Amino acid sequence: MPKFLIQATYTPEGTKGLLAEGASGRRAAVEQVVTGLGGKVEAMYFAFGEDDIVLVVDFPDQVSMAAVSLTVKASGALRTRATPLLTLDEIDEAARRQVAFRAPGV
Repeated sequence: MPKFLIQATYTPEGTKGLLAEGASGRRAAVEQVVTGLGGKVEAMYFAFGEDDIVLVVDFPDQVSMAAVSLTVKASGALRTRATPLLTLDEIDEAARRQVAFRAPGV
């Protein structure tokens, strides 16, 4: 199952919701969304600094991740970034594949 790193920052309105609902309430909401699309939350942490929340999630496919991303961003409560994560085996496989490439100007 594809794995993603999600980094998010709450907007002022999203922060008000977090303060009212608490971290456990947000965890339940995230679990519901992710499992509802056949995924799994591997890790969820709150932070301070540039990101307010960091998650590692598994989804059955990239389209599921895109659907969540679009829906969450449309809410206006969070600004998010999703980064696909690859296993060591996937990188080894990628390194073995032959790619026909010519650098610009060469």
